[in-house]
Amino acid sequence: MSFHPRPLSHEDLPSTGHPRRRGIGLREFFTILWARRWLIITAAVVVSVGSFTAALFLPKSYEATVVLAPVSGNSPDGMLSGASSSPMSLGGLSQLVGMPLGAQSKKAEAVALLESEALTEKYIRENNLLPVLYARLWDAAGKRWKVSDPQKIPTLWRANDLFKKEIRTVKDDKRDGLVTLTIAWKDPRVAATWANGLAKMANDYLRAQALADAERNIAYLNEEAANASVVETRRVIYSVLRAEISKQMLAKGTEEYAFKVIDPALVVERPDFPHRVVWLVVGLLVGLFLSCFLVTLRAALV
Repeated sequence: MSFHPRPLSHEDLPSTGHPRRRGIGLREFFTILWARRWLIITAAVVVSVGSFTAALFLPKSYEATVVLAPVSGNSPDGMLSGASSSPMSLGGLSQLVGMPLGAQSKKAEAVALLESEALTEKYIRENNLLPVLYARLWDAAGKRWKVSDPQKIPTLWRANDLFKKEIRTVKDDKRDGLVTLTIAWKDPRVAATWANGLAKMANDYLRAQALADAERNIAYLNEEAANASVVETRRVIYSVLRAEISKQMLAKGTEEYAFKVIDPALVVERPDFPHRVVWLVVGLLVGLFLSCFLVTLRAALV
């Protein structure tokens, strides 16, 4: 007589004492939410009101934006026509005397200056902005810092870094060619003043640089023309010299040398941060999500 054991079934397995967890279907999910609807709504309202209250007490930040159009060229039309007819006109001499290589290079130079640490540090130093940027550490009555530790006293480098990370933003729109300079600060009037001031300082700096370059180039070209013996060489030098004189005249008579201000920064009345309505809506959505998640999780574990 042979013995054939039967396969084990689930009933034959020893019980562990823990009931098996079952999944929650879609219908049961909505049933749970409906049964706990007042709890979910209350929790969402509490979170929403809390976020709105936080927005009321957080420090406000205002944004002032100046819209700039880079000047396409720093020379009058046609002023190089006499020089362009010669094969020597713009080949080596233009680079030798430092003439502009094109509108794109001038725009890139101007945008880079707006973002540069040199310009920001110059603006902070000339306008004495360290006590403004670090007002909590400044004793206005005594005209000195409240801290004596040299490691904690604000420096131009730290102020420059603060400007770069939190205060100043420069955007170059490749589609329309416009450049926007935005300043974010707790005082809207100060923000507008800084935005317009930085744009003007960039224009003044590039204008002064162009004047200095033109004067240096004119002196060099006059000296070379006096020593030149070949008529063709002298003619080319005089053509480039006329271009430099025109550039000098243009820089002297144009305040908006690198950027034309399309829309100056104005004093805004509505803070950019925190936006109370956004915080209210986001708080409501976050409260709904968290309360629904916790209610469902509790029901699945029971």
